Amino acid sequence: MSSLPRARSRFGQRTLLLTTAAVPLTGWAVHAVALHRQLAATRRDPLTGLLRRDAYTARARRLLARHGDVAVVMVDADRFKAINDRLGHAAGDTVLASIAARLTSWAGPRAAVGRLGGNEFAVVLQLPADLRALRLEQLVRMLHTPVTLDDGRTVDIAASVGAATPDVIGSRDLSALQRSADAALYDGKHSGRAALATAAHATVPSVNGRRAGRPGTAVWGRAA
Repeated sequence: MSSLPRARSRFGQRTLLLTTAAVPLTGWAVHAVALHRQLAATRRDPLTGLLRRDAYTARARRLLARHGDVAVVMVDADRFKAINDRLGHAAGDTVLASIAARLTSWAGPRAAVGRLGGNEFAVVLQLPADLRALRLEQLVRMLHTPVTLDDGRTVDIAASVGAATPDVIGSRDLSALQRSADAALYDGKHSGRAALATAAHATVPSVNGRRAGRPGTAVWGRAA
């Protein structure tokens, strides 16, 4: 056999080997992409696109470990059951998705924004002390802006907001900060203002994860 046919033969064999090897690699690549999408889907709430509890918790703890000027913000949509009962669950879903979009816009891409369940949300973000009042007021305004439904109807909405910071609470533990923020939220429930937790909120007894009592609370935002 001449050198040319031998070269062509070797080239053909190499091509076959490369092609054969590429088939399972391509299959694994497609599988990897599909797996990545599945994992991403399990991290996200399908309605709002926000992080689910576990994914939110992991990201929130990383932020608390890396940054000093952070705040934990708890948000609870007010009178949400009435919206569902009066306008239907589709309207309620639109309201929840709108709240989620506003929280994401307000917090920015580096924050941890999660839906903890139902109409409860949580945010952990960098928030310097000198900007707390201004930024929380901004959040309250955003969350009190009416929502337009797909059929053109407008729904007035409201949300209660509580915030806690490590420098005030004296802890960087996520659970402790969330409990304190939640306690402040319930102190300011339906006030139309954001409530900042004090050190006293960290010591209030809780029942089923909810805090009771009314220690002094700073409130910022629009009046009820």
